Amino acid sequence: MDATQPACELRVFGMTLLERLLRTLVQNGGVLREVRIELPAGASPPAGLPADLLAALPLSWSSSSLPIAQRFRLALEDAQEPLLAVSADSVVDARLLLHFQSATGSLAFVAQGSEPGGALLRLENPLPGLTAGDGDLAALARRALATGSARAFTGSEFDGYNANLRRTVDPYVLKIRDAASRNRVERFLFESNYKGSTDFMTKYVYPPLVWLSVRPLARWRVHPNWVTAVSILATFAAVPAFASGDWLLGMALAYGMSVLDSVDGKLARLTLTSSRLGGVLDHGLDMVHPPLWYLAWGWALGGGEVSSLPFAMALLMTGVYVVDRAIAGIFRGRTGVSIHDCTRLDARLRTIISRRNVNIVFFTLALAADALRPGLGAALACFYLIVGWQVVCCLWHAQRLAHFWNARLAR
Repeated sequence: MDATQPACELRVFGMTLLERLLRTLVQNGGVLREVRIELPAGASPPAGLPADLLAALPLSWSSSSLPIAQRFRLALEDAQEPLLAVSADSVVDARLLLHFQSATGSLAFVAQGSEPGGALLRLENPLPGLTAGDGDLAALARRALATGSARAFTGSEFDGYNANLRRTVDPYVLKIRDAASRNRVERFLFESNYKGSTDFMTKYVYPPLVWLSVRPLARWRVHPNWVTAVSILATFAAVPAFASGDWLLGMALAYGMSVLDSVDGKLARLTLTSSRLGGVLDHGLDMVHPPLWYLAWGWALGGGEVSSLPFAMALLMTGVYVVDRAIAGIFRGRTGVSIHDCTRLDARLRTIISRRNVNIVFFTLALAADALRPGLGAALACFYLIVGWQVVCCLWHAQRLAHFWNARLAR
């Protein structure tokens, strides 16, 4: 790992590029005998690297004034095993690193684009004919490709589809030279961590708010589980507010929770701090809380009567919601993909399918109409329509499950 470039000290979402690369290696779970970090001649290892990184990786430090090609030759001769090289002024796709670790033979990837791209190089043998003027790692990788000393990485050997995000993201190595390129890279990473198929609020309305939240939280090194904790408090605080008919407070808490639900996931992925606990809390909350809100809506609209029609409809919606979630889980188990991403049509329908963010927007508009014209009854009518829409969506998903029951879908 070449850490001789000044840009290595720039921070991406609160981490220096060197720390980010090391955390990426830790998250990969690949087996590395040694992680050698090349420093400028006479330099000392940077201070401030977290102790967990220093303990988790077999790190060694070296400094030299030799050209990069000669340093690689010496490293290969010393290790007697393949060398995976990356410049520490780059942000590297974790999936690409893992692929290169498990590959065979010499392999090179050079990012293409209008700006100088980063590179990733896997060498099993020293490159012939290297000179002192071979330049940086990207130049070395291009020379390896030109001389046939390494084969080019191709997309055909890499599946860029991310099942959790329901989208395909091409592999990347992003070189950072200054603050401007750092800002562009942060924006790219942020946008590439959004789901390919999701509701219209998450896709079109919330991103600016999430962007404004994630950057300072990352700089302050706030763990995403703390954001999830605040989201949980807002979620359950909304239930009594809804049930008592305090719609303004309830909706304020609901929208705050909805934004935070995007913030914690983005923060975890962008700062490489995803955890099993965070995943359980986040996804568990997403599945559990909507029925509680719907029951509170029905309770308030029915005047606090268990036998009222609105509360009975809320119970119906809760049952249909549970069935719909079960269908989605069975569909993924049968087909290997999300029910919201099995076809282009389903991905587009996900924008308005009956889910929390869609339902609260419709209900908010109805509440606003009632506030403007008291006695209109828009909220009650909208609630019945929301229940009906939940039933329609569940029937649609049941039909999709039956249609693709014996299909093994691939992306």
